[in-house]
Amino acid sequence: MIANYKSEFLNYLEKRVQVQEPKNLYEPIAYILSLGGKKLRPILTLMTVDIFGGDYKKALDAALAVEVFHNFTLVHDDIMDAAPLRRGSHTVHEKWDVNTGILSGDAMLILAYQYLENYDATTFKKLISLFSKTALEVCEGQQLDIDFETRNDVTIEEYIKMISLKTSVLVAAALKMGAVIANASEENIKLIYDYGLNLGIAFQLQDDYLDAFGNPETFGKQVGGDIIENKKTYLYIKAVELGSESEKEILGNLFNVGSYEHEQKIEKVKSIFDSSGAAEKTKEAIKSYTQKAFDVLESILIASEKKQLLREFGEGLMNRNV
Repeated sequence: MIANYKSEFLNYLEKRVQVQEPKNLYEPIAYILSLGGKKLRPILTLMTVDIFGGDYKKALDAALAVEVFHNFTLVHDDIMDAAPLRRGSHTVHEKWDVNTGILSGDAMLILAYQYLENYDATTFKKLISLFSKTALEVCEGQQLDIDFETRNDVTIEEYIKMISLKTSVLVAAALKMGAVIANASEENIKLIYDYGLNLGIAFQLQDDYLDAFGNPETFGKQVGGDIIENKKTYLYIKAVELGSESEKEILGNLFNVGSYEHEQKIEKVKSIFDSSGAAEKTKEAIKSYTQKAFDVLESILIASEKKQLLREFGEGLMNRNV
């Protein structure tokens, strides 16, 4: 079933996103959207409409808005992070240049809003209100992420708040948009959003873990990218909390002194993530937030086979290696 949603969405994406003049504005948009990826968010939008008894084809524009917005954030994040790779290919600013990445990203944000214009007035108002709130929250999360790079006192609570804003709210919004289009009850709309928030946190923690310990062949991004950029991820915060005095001192030096070779730095940091128990604690947190999502699922008033579909989707995400 999930493969069907993905296939239907990809066909629609191809039809709606065309390269037009000026080519240097639209080619990068088509490029980033063609680079594969899990298409997690649009699939969730389509699936949610189905789960609440609507026609999922009516959600294709909303799914497209979510996916184009998500990729806009990736184009701009990659510029901020000076990232060379995205899904195993050159990032937009590497393939073209930074100015092109900024402008094409801006156009993607505008296009995302345009796709929502196809809904009736009542639905449009609900969708646009949710979409604008979510877009601003994603920007807040990105700013917190940047702020944390120069701080040595980031707490687990602060980190969870940051990833909730930067990643989770968009996953939750993708689900909520589907529920809105399907005219689900207010209670179910709220619950499906909460399910998405918890799933999104688990998803990002899994991403953090894979950034350090993933397989370079399948991960699609530069493994160790977070370490190179001195990102205070869950792994790092837990290593500081649990590590020995010497491990903390080594970590502090590695994250504050820029004189190490990348490969050497990545290996040393990963070794401390392991020996301090931070890697294990991160895996436990991934399981815990996934379980929280499944607990919320139990309260949603839908048939058990529909719940099972959402549960399987969540389990599939947590067992991924990309």
